Amino acid sequence: KILVIDEADEMLARNFKQQLYDIYRYLPHETQIVIISATISPEILDMTEKFMTDPVKILVKRDELTLKGIKQFFVAVEREEWKFDTLCDLYETLTVTQAIIFVNTKRKVDWLTDKMREANFTVSAIHGDMPQQERDAITNEFRQGESRVLIATDVFGRGIDVAQVSLVINYDLPNSRELYIHRIGRSGRFGRKGVAVNFVKADDIRILRDIEQFY
Repeated sequence: KILVIDEADEMLARNFKQQLYDIYRYLPHETQIVIISATISPEILDMTEKFMTDPVKILVKRDELTLKGIKQFFVAVEREEWKFDTLCDLYETLTVTQAIIFVNTKRKVDWLTDKMREANFTVSAIHGDMPQQERDAITNEFRQGESRVLIATDVFGRGIDVAQVSLVINYDLPNSRELYIHRIGRSGRFGRKGVAVNFVKADDIRILRDIEQFY
């Protein structure tokens, strides 16, 4: 009776689009379609008109998107090679239940994980090149609190709720403002307070200003 498409901006913008259309073709005409996403572009909204009949739209205003329970900070690191020492300093001084450190590439997840472990920090890691079974195991360990710090790409930036996450560190600023809101939204879940810390190099200022102005 109902088809729910969560994270719709990703599902309709990527390789899942054809699969979703194939599913839709076999649904009864009276099936109710529900599209859900924290961020959605005008292009995706236009696309939904093709398979939704006179839909009711509930859209959150842009100035209401900021997450009130999350305090956001940035740390000026100027150069890429200074980020690691900055992270180690933060790691030693902050007391957090659980934290997620986001980077922009799978290779960097592996590199940063190795560097942190060499420095005797206990971390786990997840990215899209890992087998699904391994990703599920790492996610479950993190959910259950068996690991406290997770280094991740944006594969962990959506739809995963872990109540104890109180800190998100953007080791790399995301490439889009939509990804930013998904990332920092991993903290401060279920009415709890959260903190987001962004490492900003000199050439990241434009992205930072765009995020500040948009949200």
